[in-house]
Amino acid sequence: MKKTFPLTHPKIQPERLVDSIRAEVNKYLKRERKKTLPEGSDFWDFDCKVGASPENAVGLHVSAVSQAIGQALESGHESVYVELRSKPCKRLKKAEVK
Repeated sequence: MKKTFPLTHPKIQPERLVDSIRAEVNKYLKRERKKTLPEGSDFWDFDCKVGASPENAVGLHVSAVSQAIGQALESGHESVYVELRSKPCKRLKKAEVK
């Protein structure tokens, strides 16, 4: 998912726009996690980027995407760019992580 969401609308309050963006992102994450995993994978991981534009987007963890969308509104941007890419991953044991 690569999408630029506007944070201004003539009739809708900006806070409600942010709520609808968060809902759409969560809906996308839920839909992607339901997909069948390839052989040898344990879960779906996501590469996430959020910013004012595609050039300014910063890589984030999935859990920080919602907060970053809210910060885009607070910083006064007129739009927010969200990029989410799913990838299959395999869990590593703690001994392997070192």
